Amino acid sequence: MIDSHCHIAGSEFAGDLAAVIARARDARLSGALVILAADDEAELRQAAAVTTMWPEVRYGIGVHPHAAGKYADDPNRAAREVDAAISAQPLTRGLGEIGLDYHYDFSPRDVQQEVFRQQIQLAIDRRLPIVIHTREAEDDTFQILAEEGASRVGGVFHCFTGDRAMARRALDIGFHISLAGIVSFPKALELKEVAKMVPLDRLLIETDSPYLAPVPHRGSRNEPAHVARVAAVIGELRGVTAAAIGEATQLNFARVFNP
Repeated sequence: MIDSHCHIAGSEFAGDLAAVIARARDARLSGALVILAADDEAELRQAAAVTTMWPEVRYGIGVHPHAAGKYADDPNRAAREVDAAISAQPLTRGLGEIGLDYHYDFSPRDVQQEVFRQQIQLAIDRRLPIVIHTREAEDDTFQILAEEGASRVGGVFHCFTGDRAMARRALDIGFHISLAGIVSFPKALELKEVAKMVPLDRLLIETDSPYLAPVPHRGSRNEPAHVARVAAVIGELRGVTAAAIGEATQLNFARVFNP
């Protein structure tokens, strides 16, 4: 199986990266999509160490909506920085994570929207799938995806936390749904329904580590090895084995990201 979204180039893993990767391999992971922030030079540099220790990893690079405010004077500068970072990282297979976050509003909404638009256009130019972060911004997210023609490259709604209606909207425009450890939380009842209704050939699994560790690891730092637990929970919900979920989602990952 494969972790389709993690942040192991971040500082949270600098002290024990080798052990984290060893546990991922022990959990039978074949690789991961590691997300890099184009505005974080330390993270971009750390990717070299990640690649050395785990050559099978691939990367997604983008400017997160939380960081969009840095580009208020020139939203296109975000896309230019992403473009440069992608050119410097030949293992890039996705553009993201990008999108809108109205929960925290760390960046002005109009700036988030323009930075999102510019990065979608870059993804289209580079023919890269998009990794979408959206929180409390469903309608604006879908409107921008439609207006910018994002279905031309497709991609994934990462760490999906919406309801079945939102999942259907994403599927209808050709995107995949990626589920993280939240699906194991006892109160995540609607998300469990999403896990059952998404077609198996449109499903991905992830950790979003170091965040959102699944039960029984909840409250601790998350890591790629725990994606096996995500697969197990989804398998239980769908009445199939964790291995079946792992195999299907790995095939889906290969189709989306061409690793």
